[in-house]
Amino acid sequence: MKNILDRIVERKHEEVALAKQQVPLSQLQNMPAYQQPCVSAVQRIRSGAQPAVITEFKRKSPSKGWIKEGATVAQIVPGYCSQQAAAISVLTDTDFFGGNLQDLATAASLVDCPLLRKDFTIDAYQLHEAKAYGADLILLIAAILTPAQVLELAEEAKSIGLEVLLELHAEDELAHVCEAVDMVGINNRNLKNFEVNLDHSIRMANALPAHKLRIAESGIHSAEAAVYLKQHGFDGFLIGEYFMKQADPAIAFAEFGKQFNQLYESV
Repeated sequence: MKNILDRIVERKHEEVALAKQQVPLSQLQNMPAYQQPCVSAVQRIRSGAQPAVITEFKRKSPSKGWIKEGATVAQIVPGYCSQQAAAISVLTDTDFFGGNLQDLATAASLVDCPLLRKDFTIDAYQLHEAKAYGADLILLIAAILTPAQVLELAEEAKSIGLEVLLELHAEDELAHVCEAVDMVGINNRNLKNFEVNLDHSIRMANALPAHKLRIAESGIHSAEAAVYLKQHGFDGFLIGEYFMKQADPAIAFAEFGKQFNQLYESV
């Protein structure tokens, strides 16, 4: 029986095949945003304000359903940027997450923060889509790619100026890490049982090459958890659901940052 990830990837193959027919690569390469230089998320995480958080614009998820139905980019993304997000993740998957590429383009027109196209990348065409719609950074998910595919896609992304965040869930995916990957995200949530285990993530992070930025993902619902991860070697955090389910995600992010700094300074 197919799990949710299998269903998403199957649908993604259909979407990409259709997109290639409707919008040829040459058309993407002629779009205005494709010609713009990318803004470095790596630089902001290494030298910016703490905590280094990749905030996220996400309307729904397959496991939780609607988080903020009807939310618009204009309502939320500028607030994230004004509160010094290290980068902003924009979900562009429609069927399972309620997003689209226009959300990414709208975000690019409103803010100068680095933008992550968060989707299920299975084909190089999607990298060029990301660039054409204003992304600075793309996500590769080890669970749906081979190490060879990660290398090929990461090198293609770098060739057009995009930075690369590789997401890992389990130790057997550590072999997917390659030089072309800029950041490694460790998902704290087990894909099989959805349990969150921060110590499991820390063990995985410790096995990474020392020069790779470590980003903690999923299940971070408190400043205390973020401080704990920071103390154990993580450079930044990707947090979406926790902020999106609050009345005002940008204010929730600002409050999270204050709590984080108070706790981190007192340690």
